[in-house]
Amino acid sequence: MGRYILQRLILLIPLWVAVGVVSFVVVHATPGDPAATFLGQDALVESKEAIYRRLGLDKPLHIQFVKWIFGAARGDLGESFFLGRSVAEALVERLPVTVSLTLVALPVAVLIGVTLGILAALRPDSWKDGLTTSVALFGLSVPEFVTGMLVIFLFSVRLRWFPVGGYQPLSEGVGVWLHHLLLPAMSLGLLQTGLIARITRASMLQVLDSDYVRTARAKGLRERAVIVKHALRNAFISVITVIGLAFTMLLSGAFITETLFQLPGVGSLVVSAVLRRDYPVVQGALLMVSTIVLLVNILVDIAYSYLNPTIMYS
Repeated sequence: MGRYILQRLILLIPLWVAVGVVSFVVVHATPGDPAATFLGQDALVESKEAIYRRLGLDKPLHIQFVKWIFGAARGDLGESFFLGRSVAEALVERLPVTVSLTLVALPVAVLIGVTLGILAALRPDSWKDGLTTSVALFGLSVPEFVTGMLVIFLFSVRLRWFPVGGYQPLSEGVGVWLHHLLLPAMSLGLLQTGLIARITRASMLQVLDSDYVRTARAKGLRERAVIVKHALRNAFISVITVIGLAFTMLLSGAFITETLFQLPGVGSLVVSAVLRRDYPVVQGALLMVSTIVLLVNILVDIAYSYLNPTIMYS
């Protein structure tokens, strides 16, 4: 296992460089001009050229990329065009908000999705199965901002249970922190509930029809023990893959949710950076999020071996 993890970590290096190339190319291919954001569309050519020299945009793209990627390898993501500080400091400052939102949204998606999937598998073609299918279709078809506006209207405007937006750090208390995060986490997590429920249902149906489950029932074990100890543990191997995918989707979906709920996370920072053509911030955020996704994939592989000891990595 240790050798396998080391190989995967080494493999991260070319993947990381590839992500850096894609991030750099996509950002610089986006229409817009940082100098025009500074000076306005009607600025003189000489003034724009001075801005280009100051920001380092007057050099060829390949030179800009080599300088940026070698700096990123040292942890230096450059200086923001507009924040007046390093990109790494700005991202690290806002990262706890995005991670907190994702980590609260993930249990919401997993608990609801796995529960609905199990209930649907135990009663196929029943109203519970139909409910699971409806939730899955809702989660897969409704955009994040629509779900966000619906929960804001219901729980903040009508019922007044949660604040409309804003964020309180964990240092202010777990209750206050969770009170501000629960509504955006619910809005974000519901989007992945349907996918998790469908995969859980399909995996459970396959496992419940296996010989060892029938043997466990024939031995007189309680139904709960059969479901949880025998069926769910083996079915969860497929579900864990979807949970890893859901985490990455939640992390990317947090960008929209943070803007909607006015959370000072990486997502809202990137949205404002895109509007202002702040290239270093967008490049740094894409590289950081991609690195987290690659590491999560390794953790999913490790989880396989613990759920099923017969899986060996060499």
